[in-house]
Amino acid sequence: MGGQLTATATRKHTLNPELDKLQTYPFQKLSALLEGAIPNAALKPISLYIGEPKHPTPAFIKQSLIDNLDGLAVYPATAGTDVLRTAIAKWANQRYHVTLDPVMQVLPVTGSREALFSFAQAVIDPHKPDPVVVCPNPFYQIYEGAAILGRATPYFLNSLPENRYSANLRDIPDAVWKRTQLIFTCSPGNPTGAVMSLSDWKALFELSDKYGFIIASDECYSEIYFDEGKAPLGALDAARQLGRDEFPRLVMFSSLSKRSNVPGMRSGFVAGDAAVIKQYLLYRTYHGCPMSPPVQAASATAWGDEAHVIENRRLYREKFVSALSILKPVCDVDWPDAAFYLWLPTRGSDTDFARRLYIEKNVTVLPGSFLARDSAGVNPGTNRVRVALVSTVAECAESARRIAEFIVQSQ
Repeated sequence: MGGQLTATATRKHTLNPELDKLQTYPFQKLSALLEGAIPNAALKPISLYIGEPKHPTPAFIKQSLIDNLDGLAVYPATAGTDVLRTAIAKWANQRYHVTLDPVMQVLPVTGSREALFSFAQAVIDPHKPDPVVVCPNPFYQIYEGAAILGRATPYFLNSLPENRYSANLRDIPDAVWKRTQLIFTCSPGNPTGAVMSLSDWKALFELSDKYGFIIASDECYSEIYFDEGKAPLGALDAARQLGRDEFPRLVMFSSLSKRSNVPGMRSGFVAGDAAVIKQYLLYRTYHGCPMSPPVQAASATAWGDEAHVIENRRLYREKFVSALSILKPVCDVDWPDAAFYLWLPTRGSDTDFARRLYIEKNVTVLPGSFLARDSAGVNPGTNRVRVALVSTVAECAESARRIAEFIVQSQ
């Protein structure tokens, strides 16, 4: 008996084999790249590698959290409160001119990252032969991980400058479309900032009608743009304009993190096709991820105010004006359509650029190749770095000066 116990105790536990297919996260790759590198101690460190908003959280949102702490004594409903769903539906109407049923077409989620991942698990049918999930390239790595752990194959669709960073849907063969169950879109894009046009959406909707796949529209950067009279087009608004008011097979994902500077609150929502939302709610009921009642109350308050969002955009606009006035004379970079990234060309190895910039100028940026995969013979992130203008106006201007000096000195 003792021998049997020993054998049992030493037997290796079997884990999900799909975990072995996951790649190292970009920020871990960056840590490995910078290991052993000693930055210039004469310069204050400036970190622009992660898209984490650094503007202060508005006081009224924090106060709403405090005022609703009694909600910690209550089990939250997965579907969220009527107050929050109504606030989201009202905001969507003001922003996208769409009419959403707060009960049937809106679902609060604990941040868009969690929702994007879990949505794929709910949507993908691994029993169908060789399921495919189409992802933009470069991309948010959650898309890839969600596809792999849903036992689907990610198919990467390159976003290249010669096509204004718009994914060319015609590049996907018919045989791939027939296996596609889900496509992730990101507009405004990470890291390019590109916004999909109405014609882009029309082409995608027609393919969804033909092949039956679901569209997951990631719009977490939708409220970071530069012209108050020209907000980026969203998926639901595009559907409305094209007469698709029931949003067939379309779900959009939004978040308060960038819009309201509350990434730690983990608050967002999904909205769209009522039939898809119904099934996703069923999944989430078992998934066990309802939003905390105080966070729900503070979220409803945040969605109801636009003044702080306008001020947020003003600060980003000021940073872009300053940074681009310094960088444009020395490299080929320009305003993105939206979001808070510069997709900066490096004229050589992006990893070498990032490591040397860290050593010589104490500025940390993210190599573009870490955000993309080889597809159709190219890695569209190669020889670019992502610069997140999330720090203060002064630090973004200072970082731009250091990057410009580095570029000139490297020529």
